[in-house]
Amino acid sequence: MKSAYFLILSAAISLFSCQSSTQTESIQADSTEVVLDEGVQLIPIQTPKGEFKVWTKRVGDNPTMKVLLLHGGPGMTHEQYANFKDYLPQENIEFIWYDQLGSAHSDQPDDSTLWTIERFVDEVEQVRIGLGLNKDNFYLYGQSWGGMLGMEYAFRHQKNLKGLIISNMMASLDDYEKYAKEVLGPQMPPAVFAELMEIEKNNDFENPRYMELLGEHHYPQHVLRMPPNEWPEEINRMMGQVNPNVYVYMQGYSEFGITSGASLEGWDVKDQLKNITVPTLVIGGTHDTMDPKHMEWMSKEVKNGRFLLCPNGSHLSQYDDPEHFFPGLIDFIKDVDSGSFN
Repeated sequence: MKSAYFLILSAAISLFSCQSSTQTESIQADSTEVVLDEGVQLIPIQTPKGEFKVWTKRVGDNPTMKVLLLHGGPGMTHEQYANFKDYLPQENIEFIWYDQLGSAHSDQPDDSTLWTIERFVDEVEQVRIGLGLNKDNFYLYGQSWGGMLGMEYAFRHQKNLKGLIISNMMASLDDYEKYAKEVLGPQMPPAVFAELMEIEKNNDFENPRYMELLGEHHYPQHVLRMPPNEWPEEINRMMGQVNPNVYVYMQGYSEFGITSGASLEGWDVKDQLKNITVPTLVIGGTHDTMDPKHMEWMSKEVKNGRFLLCPNGSHLSQYDDPEHFFPGLIDFIKDVDSGSFN
């Protein structure tokens, strides 16, 4: 099924302003949000192409611990975090599901000029203001492309953050591609990897063998370590809602890097990590599509970092290693909130 291919939060999930922060600060939380059913707010977003609305849903209520979730893709959906409801509310941690512009319940304009990192960063800032989040309560969590977006947000707006969580994302897409091709690929049977690389060389991504081989030899090993027929319903729903116009424009077709010509090609912020000073948790999985050693290094490059390794986890560690993922995430949030983080 073609939509399954876009699940690979692997590349940016591998990831994504024209308005200044002064302009966006003029948006008032009590006047811009549209309240629908319980917890749901549609936040108006000003863009160079006009106003659109993005969907958010608040779960819980805590004045000092509010976690905004940035999904992967780009063009995926908030449902990759569906199981957060089974862990965070019990710890009195509020979280907010959020579909980025172009995704799922949010508006989906057909204009590729909107799919830039800078505009997505500006969108997150407008969502922050619309939800009333600030440095006393605002934790930003991003996984894969969401982690990329979270880093980019922190470079520009970390004064608004209480804590940052970068999950399953490296700081360089070239390094990601090198890891995928030099470490993960050779773990496959040689003939399988050779066939996949030949398909990529020929840009033959419509070839059904591409997905067939990945579905057997890559996804269940490095994206979600469960038999495909046992993947959670919400993950399958997410796969069916991926917006290929956003994903392909920014990420491309390859599962072993960024397709040449995609807008995220060459993204690298390794030398900027030292500028992140807010408490930061970096999460990786031993079996991740991303290099766990690189992610551990990232946690040491930021000024106030901690690394969480999920030893049984892959790219979606919240599902295949919740025993390590959630306690580590919860401890970080509570440590920062109590002032005991170091």
